[in-house]
Amino acid sequence: MNLMKSLIPAAAIVALPQMGLAQEAATGEPAQHTQYIFTTLLFLMGGFLVFFMAAGFAMLEGGLVRSKNVAMQMTKNIALFSIAAIMYWLIGFNLMYPGDGWTISGWLGPFFSTTVLDPVGVGADAAALDYASIGSDFFFQLVFVAATASIVSGAVAERIKLWPFLAFVVVLTGIMYPISGSWQWGGGWLSEAGFSDFAGSTIVHSVGGWAALAGALILGPRIGKYKDGKVHPMPGSNLALATLGTFILWLGWFGFNGGSQLAMGTVGDVSDVSRIFANTNMAAASGAVAALILTQLLYKKPDLTMVLNGALAGLVSITAEPLAPTLFGALWIGAVGGIIVVFAVPMLDKFKIDDVVGAIPVHLFAGIWGTIAVIFYGEASLITQLIGIIAYGVFTFVAALILWTLLKATVGIRVSEEDEINGLDMAELGMEAYPEFSKG
Repeated sequence: MNLMKSLIPAAAIVALPQMGLAQEAATGEPAQHTQYIFTTLLFLMGGFLVFFMAAGFAMLEGGLVRSKNVAMQMTKNIALFSIAAIMYWLIGFNLMYPGDGWTISGWLGPFFSTTVLDPVGVGADAAALDYASIGSDFFFQLVFVAATASIVSGAVAERIKLWPFLAFVVVLTGIMYPISGSWQWGGGWLSEAGFSDFAGSTIVHSVGGWAALAGALILGPRIGKYKDGKVHPMPGSNLALATLGTFILWLGWFGFNGGSQLAMGTVGDVSDVSRIFANTNMAAASGAVAALILTQLLYKKPDLTMVLNGALAGLVSITAEPLAPTLFGALWIGAVGGIIVVFAVPMLDKFKIDDVVGAIPVHLFAGIWGTIAVIFYGEASLITQLIGIIAYGVFTFVAALILWTLLKATVGIRVSEEDEINGLDMAELGMEAYPEFSKG
């Protein structure tokens, strides 16, 4: 750094920022090139942080399933991300962001319109200087749809066949998520109605939760989970791995929420991104602490899995509005998310809905709460927020229910009883994650 400075004349060092300031003062706006460059950089940085969440989901799920099913979860997670990448290029991106190309205005974008990147070495005259490069925008949006599919993976673990699950992912990532996403982020009817969801408490997390709920209902619970009127715990194989996965997701969420500022070309934008980081972190921390304290009070001992999911629920809760709240606002919003998880997990068990990793309480229930919480700090009305929640819930749950039912009736979605007992690693893959240990 010092060597580089010594090679540049002092006058030039002074002149460069002055040139930028002069241009900004003359127009009242930042230099468009600067805005384009920094917003593109924000998308790329945020995108690779959200991409790393794929590893977080894999580690969390790998730790919370039994050892005989770990390799299956790893296969599902790397396959679903890869399928999402292809489907979002093939159909999803332009279906979700149709611009002027709506098939049904405000409701349905164009099908089979593949993504085309900016030309190599694109010039300023052909670039979207008021926004960002197509490649960075596409990549940033892509990692969100992959996160949605990962939510489903954990809930239906330990009894679903690989290929029917991946067939569901094809439709979810290529069609279902992009259609509903276009209603808000694509400038569709919900956006026009005033619905507010900054980074996707509903658009991403509740959608994943509704799809997971439909899958869990059609699949049914794991063998032995509910027997003789009692809930039989099925402890995960590696809580250290689950904890690592939670921390990775926590880290990735800074890109998830921070990148959703969608601009980094001004002092105000950069300051807002930092505000989003701080609020996101506070919500996660308070969600974890709330779950820690509540499980101690209810069960006389803290429950690590609840604490992990409490942190994630806090993150989901703040995602709908991570910018406007104060740090105290982020604290109480996240804490409510953590409390929701502690009560929602046993509630699902009462209805015999077997969610292996707690994805439905974390992403669906906390997602709904976070979307409602926008009214305390954002500009949306309660009625509008509820309309959005119901619209996403009805569309996703009904579509997912139909798709799961069709898959069950045609190719079957659940492994045999013998294969489930022996473990999906050997039944579906013919290999084990931990071959030197006995089946757990």
